[in-house]
Amino acid sequence: MGGSDRFAYDALLWFNRMAYTITTLLVMSDIRILLTGGNGLVGKNLLELSNSYKFKFISPRRQELELTDYQATLAYVREIQPDIVIHAAGKVGGIHANLNEPVKFFLDNLDIGRNIVWASRQAGIKNLINLASSCMYPRNHDAPLTEDMILKGELEPTNEGYAISKIAITKLCAYINREDSNYAYKTLIPCNLYGRHDKFDPGCSHLLAAIVDKVHKAKIDDKPFVHIWGDGSVRREFMYTGDFADMIMQAIIHFETLPAIMNVGIGTDLTVNDYYKAVADVIGYSGAFKYDLDKPVGMRRKLLDTQKQGLWGWKPKTNLHSGIQMTYDYYLSNFAI
Repeated sequence: MGGSDRFAYDALLWFNRMAYTITTLLVMSDIRILLTGGNGLVGKNLLELSNSYKFKFISPRRQELELTDYQATLAYVREIQPDIVIHAAGKVGGIHANLNEPVKFFLDNLDIGRNIVWASRQAGIKNLINLASSCMYPRNHDAPLTEDMILKGELEPTNEGYAISKIAITKLCAYINREDSNYAYKTLIPCNLYGRHDKFDPGCSHLLAAIVDKVHKAKIDDKPFVHIWGDGSVRREFMYTGDFADMIMQAIIHFETLPAIMNVGIGTDLTVNDYYKAVADVIGYSGAFKYDLDKPVGMRRKLLDTQKQGLWGWKPKTNLHSGIQMTYDYYLSNFAI
């Protein structure tokens, strides 16, 4: 295929997808979406983005729906009868939090996930999107992690309980699909996330949010250095949560073509040192970094294979510098002293 033919073919594909999207949005304008975890990082970003769409999101607070109570969850789902369920709820945190509360991370996520997925099945809800975690993949793999690698190796011990709970719910979705093809319970596996509405408390925050908090406080207090757990060489893939929210919206619109299980990432990773330097650059911190070599660091590398995502036709838009800047602006407005 020549260059002009290739351009014409790509343009036709783009036009057809846009036409399909516009038609779908008109048809789906009254769709009712039950979102769990609407008060979390992903949920808040998704609800912010939903203002640009006509979907009707129903996102109960814990006072309205306790997801660890199966009978209450079943009654709620039966009452509202959503067209699709997006399961984004869960107990989340970084290495420190997972090490301190492994039982709670395991049981809470297992109970919440099992209850909403099985209640949806019992209520006859045909469509569901389960948000899983890249922690489900085996540890110590340098190559990009593909969706078929789940349960193919030893898990990372620092968050094993959380990972097992996520694997169980992902498998439950697959088993429901296998038993009855009228049900489409699909799983998205995002890479590490950061952005607006993140948690910045050192006791429960994820890596990038923790870095923002540490570097900001070091600058304010005029500290000459910031501590890094490990030697800073482990690699991580981070995506801005606003992009992931956009991806979920596209998954709703193009639900029929969405694979049963799919990684969602940016396709590249950086070292922890790189992330500290990027945050320091945005914040304007010029101090040094010191390494706590006795601290746990988790998996050596955790890069997702995004071939399915690429074939499906979506990619993130926000570069690291812009994402950190927006995250830091949010931090300054809501948390900085």
